[in-house]
Amino acid sequence: MTFDASSPRVANPAAAARATGFRRGTRSTAASIGLHTALITASLIAVFPVFWVLVTSFKPDARAVETTPKLFNESSLDNYVRVLSGEKGDFLAWFGNSVLIALLTTAIAVFLSATTAYAASRFLFPGKRSLMLSFLVVQMFPFAVLIVPLYNVLLALGLQGTSLGLVLVYCTTAVPFCTYMLKGYFDTIPQDIDEAGRVDGLSPFGVFWRLVLPLARPGLAVTAFYAFLTAWGEVAFASAFLSAADESKTLAVGLQVFVQQNRTEWGHLAAASIVVAIPAVVVFYLVQRFLVTGLSSGAVKG
Repeated sequence: MTFDASSPRVANPAAAARATGFRRGTRSTAASIGLHTALITASLIAVFPVFWVLVTSFKPDARAVETTPKLFNESSLDNYVRVLSGEKGDFLAWFGNSVLIALLTTAIAVFLSATTAYAASRFLFPGKRSLMLSFLVVQMFPFAVLIVPLYNVLLALGLQGTSLGLVLVYCTTAVPFCTYMLKGYFDTIPQDIDEAGRVDGLSPFGVFWRLVLPLARPGLAVTAFYAFLTAWGEVAFASAFLSAADESKTLAVGLQVFVQQNRTEWGHLAAASIVVAIPAVVVFYLVQRFLVTGLSSGAVKG
């Protein structure tokens, strides 16, 4: 059976595309304009609330909420000065408490989740399936349901009202998710690396620490970022498990001093919110190059 070389079935696809004026991966001008318009609109919608909080942070409280909003109206740095000077509360102490709790939560959660995920990825042991299932079930409960049982546990341990108790509470939230994320990432690392390390005389922990962890930096960056955010901006647990003393509050709880019964100090609240957001932005900037790789690698099993 023979085919004519000039038949459309065997024609050069590139030549056919040039003849019809169509190339793969190209779009019409109208489609390109529509796509870019949608992307710009979505970006403006996402950025506008943050931009407006930033603008409000420079306004006095009397000008922060107006019937006819203005972009700049008696703008100054007075709100930031009053917030950072402690005029409205011990802001620097709250900042230190938040940094300490967030860093401890990040370190403990990443270490526990990394070791657990590596064991679940590489070893077979009784209860492995039940362990991973329990991590999944824990994520299904809302925070409000967990406050009472966690309060009783901390009370029994003598950790109620302490920063360490709050760190352990945050770890109960961060570790299950981070374990699932890192297990998916460890599954993509060939086990031949483990075998090569054992041939060279490394212990199982040595293989994990010296060979696997350096290859898992993107996954570790994602889990560290998640654990940090879990502790940094959380309000419900911090309000319930820390003592009522002003110096023991975290930033998220301390912001409530700007919301009074009769009025809200919007200018001061906006300024404090911007200051609170800065550390999270810095952490995101440090790990951003790992985020896409870590999320995509941990989402699927290789």
